[in-house]
Amino acid sequence: METKRTRDWRNAQKRRNKSRDIRKTLLNFRGEKNWKMLYTRSDKLLRAAQLGLEYPRITNQQLALRGLEECQYSDERTFYMQS
Repeated sequence: METKRTRDWRNAQKRRNKSRDIRKTLLNFRGEKNWKMLYTRSDKLLRAAQLGLEYPRITNQQLALRGLEECQYSDERTFYMQS
């Protein structure tokens, strides 16, 4: 008995073998949206840039200390350049 390869037969084969199609699943995967599931630092930096977030998060105290260090460093540099 011959099988007629009609449109219905082709669609049934497509549905049956859908799990084998790798290209389609790769296109559907969009990446993690849950922040906890992002494992590496580089992934978190990329995702933070996409979302417009600042990562790693810096407290105001850290910002103030960093600003003081920059001021002291620039003062030292001008002192050494004058002599």
